Amino acid sequence: MDMQPPRHVADRLIGTRDDAKGPIAVGALIRTGMWSISYFAFYFVQQIAELLAPLLLILGIGWYILPHIVGAITTSAANADPQARDIMNHVASTIPYQLQIGSHLLTPASLIFDGFLLMAIAAIGATISALAARNM
Repeated sequence: MDMQPPRHVADRLIGTRDDAKGPIAVGALIRTGMWSISYFAFYFVQQIAELLAPLLLILGIGWYILPHIVGAITTSAANADPQARDIMNHVASTIPYQLQIGSHLLTPASLIFDGFLLMAIAAIGATISALAARNM
């Protein structure tokens, strides 16, 4: 008893197809290449955004809270040594509220907003890269 599967089942198991030759195969190869490139691009953007988003959030929140903490320490040190109070007031006045780097204006609120924006970009990149992976 020879237990060979029918021809159409054997072709599916082996992977031979009659339509895999010619312009259709070239079109499928180009389509797969384009989906692969888009998968790479969006996955790369997602990885960069996931790396930078928490960093920007932490920097922005820390920069926002730091003047308040130093101000609270300065006011609680009113009973302290006048020389120590002067040093704390000097430190509190040296913390900038904004930085101008080239044509970019950085503030704590802008860093926090950029962190949330990068989280949204990471989510969009994950969605599009999953769609690209599904279509490859």
